[in-house]
Amino acid sequence: MVDKREQLVRAAFDLFYRDGIHAVGVNRVLSESGIAKKTLYHHFPGKDDLVAATVEYRHNAFLLWLEHRLEAVAGKKAVDALYDALDDWFNGRDDALQPFHGCFFINVSAEFGDPEHPIHRLCAEHKRQVAAIVRCKLAACLDDNEKTEQLLEALMLLKEGAIVQAHVAGDKQAALKAKDVARMLLASVGC
Repeated sequence: MVDKREQLVRAAFDLFYRDGIHAVGVNRVLSESGIAKKTLYHHFPGKDDLVAATVEYRHNAFLLWLEHRLEAVAGKKAVDALYDALDDWFNGRDDALQPFHGCFFINVSAEFGDPEHPIHRLCAEHKRQVAAIVRCKLAACLDDNEKTEQLLEALMLLKEGAIVQAHVAGDKQAALKAKDVARMLLASVGC
């Protein structure tokens, strides 16, 4: 059974991800969740607290999904698996993530543009943790820390670019295109 706090967070996440943070008011979250206003404010003193909880909710779900998709592979195979996972997400072939509406963390950080805002910082931390997962997978084929970091940075730029291209331009093949470029990068460093 889902408790009321989790019910609020899930309903808020669905609305925020689909429609945006500032476009969704607290009353709409209450209406969609079926939770009373008093209960909402018992768990979340303000809307920013609810937004932070949705960011943490998505962060945990996304990392679990990514770790599952990459768990049995390393090195070049992990990079292929990363872009294949993105391709499945963009094209609605993975039930672990909701239908694709771009990157929740990019979307939220755009609405909370001040890099010092706590919600923006949560989004940035998510990106760092995703990169850390990929960094561990790259260690299987590279023993040079400098090369690993350069390759990681390029792969993360490709990943983020593919997400934006898929969402903004509607290019549902963006992950596969990024995978082709990633393979060239891997070959260039002998991975």
